[in-house]
Amino acid sequence: MSTNNNAGFLAIELDGAGWDGGAFNGLAEAVLAAESAGFHIATFADAPDAGRANALQRAAFAGPVTRSIALVPEVDTVYTEPFHVSTQLASLDYVSGGRAGWIATAAESPEAAAAVGRSFVSGDALGQEAAASIEVGRRLWDSWEDDAVIRDVATGRYIDVDKLHYVDFETPEGFAGTSYSVKGPSIIPRPLQGQLPVLASASLVGEGSVPAGAVDAVLVTAPTPELLVAEVRDVRARLGASVAVVAELDVVLDSRGEPAARRVVPEGDHARFAGSAAELTDYLDALLQEADGVRLHPGDLALELDELSRLVLPELRRRGSLRPPVQDATFRGLLGLEHADNRYSTAGK
Repeated sequence: MSTNNNAGFLAIELDGAGWDGGAFNGLAEAVLAAESAGFHIATFADAPDAGRANALQRAAFAGPVTRSIALVPEVDTVYTEPFHVSTQLASLDYVSGGRAGWIATAAESPEAAAAVGRSFVSGDALGQEAAASIEVGRRLWDSWEDDAVIRDVATGRYIDVDKLHYVDFETPEGFAGTSYSVKGPSIIPRPLQGQLPVLASASLVGEGSVPAGAVDAVLVTAPTPELLVAEVRDVRARLGASVAVVAELDVVLDSRGEPAARRVVPEGDHARFAGSAAELTDYLDALLQEADGVRLHPGDLALELDELSRLVLPELRRRGSLRPPVQDATFRGLLGLEHADNRYSTAGK
């Protein structure tokens, strides 16, 4: 749900950490640096680089070495099997102690289609694929009740089979892609959070695509930082207060005596802020009055993280616009969500 009446949260994208030849020796070092800096969420992009573990695998690697930072990989909904995505994300929730989430993506990718031998999906069909995959994932997470595992030594039963449920999903009539069905139940117990928080691009969410009620947060972008606040307001007005709004911002900062304007950093896909740490602090302070959180995409992870950890996050916390991290908390708790009810629960029936 929307938490914009409270102090906000910050996420940082760790794509390339430990792989791009930068200052960090490995992913563990990078994610621990982000956690120590006070970031609430680490996200993991799933760029198809040969020889590199995918986003979900990298998030799982980070789980046991962290205590407070939520771990949220981008996972495709078009060319991946929904059943396997659901079970892998549930496993991530266990390995992270309830700090997992899912950025559900649906991008046009002829290369991904060719890799798995599927027809290319584009246009409105992307939203349908995403909506179906999210619905399958959520049903499978509910297919085990919270107390399904009983470990009854006397009777030799590990689970109470009456608390496992078929999900009986079928793609809806008019589905643009290849129709499919999922019977269930899952092959892994219900996640620690009950339901992992699901995030998606705001452009995917709305009538005819992914229903607003299917996601817990949306990612909002704009061409420039000046337009980002207005876009956040528009999305919040369109989707309502039940969905958290997270602004996307590419960041290049003055660093080690070199002005941001002179640094050579590839262009990203989001509004780009280039300037000093003090200027970014003022901008984020204002942006967090409108958005529930902000995901930062550093131009150079090591350089930007150094400036952010020393100069930006401490000042935002001092001003009261950024909440403190909470050790051993859940990602649902960060978003202001209670433990999720189970749609198949037999309790009280």
